[in-house]
Amino acid sequence: MYHTPCVRFEMSRVALVVVGNSILEGRLRNIMSRRGWSVEICNDGDKAVDEYVRLEPELVFLTLDLPTMDGHIAALEMRETDPNARIIFVSSKTRLSKTQDAAYSSGAVLTLVTPVAFSDIDEKWEEIMGDIPEAPGLPDLDALYPELEEPTPILPPLPELPPLPTLPEPQTVIEKPKKKRGRKLKLLILSIILISSGLGIAHYLEYIDMQNYYDDLLDFFN
Repeated sequence: MYHTPCVRFEMSRVALVVVGNSILEGRLRNIMSRRGWSVEICNDGDKAVDEYVRLEPELVFLTLDLPTMDGHIAALEMRETDPNARIIFVSSKTRLSKTQDAAYSSGAVLTLVTPVAFSDIDEKWEEIMGDIPEAPGLPDLDALYPELEEPTPILPPLPELPPLPTLPEPQTVIEKPKKKRGRKLKLLILSIILISSGLGIAHYLEYIDMQNYYDDLLDFFN
């Protein structure tokens, strides 16, 4: 009886692409697919580190400008997690110098300049899959993180104060002028003294009524 030999199918190799550019993502996906690799896309530097731990890819394409975490720090995080992380940095010509510094710091195997062609990968393939350099920037990883300011605590709004009571309007008190009773009294006494002698005689002789006279005099001084 003929037995079919067992055939072991090797799973396709995985490349993680973290470049934040849809055109570059499509180009790298096409290049690696033609080599028989499967490609996973990630657009966030911080999440790319988590994806690296989850997928365990054999190759990572990175750029510097990524949301939430700089590509340099993301590469060092991957190297700290896995010393055998194989990383390729991709850069424009204008940022090539800074990208090369990050590639050296993180021990990347290669730096590619956009636009990336299939021939670029083909010519550098042996270098890409060769020995992985040391990452001299690992000891300084903590110092590379930006200092984050502690957020200012948000205090709850203060309750509204009750309205102030309405105070009654002050009333204007009009003081009545004091009557100058002392001066009038002195005049009254003086008048009485001066005319008492003559009036007394006239009253005695019943020429005038003294009572009416005094009443009129008092009304005058009041």
